[in-house]
Amino acid sequence: MSQKIALVTGASRGLGAAMAQALAIRGWHIVAVARTVGGLEELDDSVKAQKLPGAGAMTLAPMDITNDDAMVHLCASVQTRWGGLQLWVHAAVHAAPLSPAGSLDTKDWDKSIAINLRATGVLVPLVAPLLIAGQGAALFFDDPRAGQKFFGAYGASKVAQIALARSWAAETVSIGPKVIIAAPAPMATATRARFFPGEDRSVHINPKDEAARLLALHL
Repeated sequence: MSQKIALVTGASRGLGAAMAQALAIRGWHIVAVARTVGGLEELDDSVKAQKLPGAGAMTLAPMDITNDDAMVHLCASVQTRWGGLQLWVHAAVHAAPLSPAGSLDTKDWDKSIAINLRATGVLVPLVAPLLIAGQGAALFFDDPRAGQKFFGAYGASKVAQIALARSWAAETVSIGPKVIIAAPAPMATATRARFFPGEDRSVHINPKDEAARLLALHL
């Protein structure tokens, strides 16, 4: 593969979109996965609008990562078309509304587990062979809010996701793929706004700037 290929799950907004755009600007071909078609199209338009020589193209994949059959089909298509991946950026997340642990909404709890944990567990075995074939790396994003009050559904499912990623990282030190767990700075995203409504967003970093920092630090 002459061009680097990156799979970005959760690419339609926030840090996922910023990572996809930053990689595309650097010449990567991005397989952008998200449920929101409009968000993916906006991402593609934003890259094209910059008209940068050498910018990578986008393959838009409007899919739900909790759909096992869709993820199997996606990864098989990546293998057939490119043979492997150089990077998987896993930014898909469900930010359940804040709630006391004693008042968890069952639907929010189930959705948190399905997106933040189960889908990750399904994707790792599917993506791992692609990263091995492409001598690539997987990038996850840690979050410090696990265990804080009212973050039960989000915090528990997110910390479980990162525990899975840490196990994978420990298992693949010698054999690959490389598994990176990054710690993003507080960003002015829609997810953070849901958690902290009314917060002064100007004091937090723009996701595009944070994406550039993380890429420089880890890749």
